[in-house]
Amino acid sequence: MPVIKFVKEKIEVEVPRGANLREEAIKAGVNVYDGLNGFGKNINKYLNCHGLGQCGMCRVLITKGMENTSPMGTAERWRFRVPVPTPLTPLALDPLPCLAFVGHEDTMRLACKTIVNGDIEVETGPPLDLFGENFFS
Repeated sequence: MPVIKFVKEKIEVEVPRGANLREEAIKAGVNVYDGLNGFGKNINKYLNCHGLGQCGMCRVLITKGMENTSPMGTAERWRFRVPVPTPLTPLALDPLPCLAFVGHEDTMRLACKTIVNGDIEVETGPPLDLFGENFFS
């Protein structure tokens, strides 16, 4: 059975193949809704899209084992690679309309849309460098 290692929390969880990363994190007591660099961490546990891939708050960084996850779907590609706001959600309700310029676009995933097929290491709530060289390009 695959093992998910949550790096920041120092927790390892054995999960069945094909398990959803968000669901397994919640079962293990790991908060994947870190918010914007930690801002809103507690409230985001309750105010999120509940696994629909719309809010972008459950972003995680796969540090090892990216090949052991499901391929990136449309919701994630839109969120991490297209530099425009999400058209389905008004900007007032979409706290992270675009994550295309924050770095790590190839290894950052939405926990709610990630299926685990093998051993992975996950960093929850990776920091967003809002003033880095990529963000304002």
